[in-house]
Amino acid sequence: MRTNQPSIDLAARIMSAYVTRNSVPADNLPDLLVTVHRSILALNRPAQPPARRASEAQIRASIRPDALVSFEDGKPYKTLRRHLTLRGLTPEAYRAKWGLPVDYPLVSATYSARRSDISRQIGVNQRLRMKAAAE
Repeated sequence: MRTNQPSIDLAARIMSAYVTRNSVPADNLPDLLVTVHRSILALNRPAQPPARRASEAQIRASIRPDALVSFEDGKPYKTLRRHLTLRGLTPEAYRAKWGLPVDYPLVSATYSARRSDISRQIGVNQRLRMKAAAE
């Protein structure tokens, strides 16, 4: 079975080898063939250019005391972790994608300070309760 298009011939050969070793329902064969053919065609396309890297000035401008500006959508956030999770990114993947340093913050300075104050206050109150209970 030789055709004028090598990608179709290659897809047919891959499908033939797959079907001889695996049980595939007949109604799934057309979809599987299309998937294999698209994958082969995708190999011939040039790779996507890497995402645009942020410059040093853009990185500095994105870090504000009250918020961090996301490079994904340009909006300010107190914390980037939930925003990145909703976009399917880990902090490491986000930093790599945009060329950010490993110490790039994920929480704004004022939000972090406020959370720290709350934690300290909770600890002080807990120690006072323990001291009062001991007396």
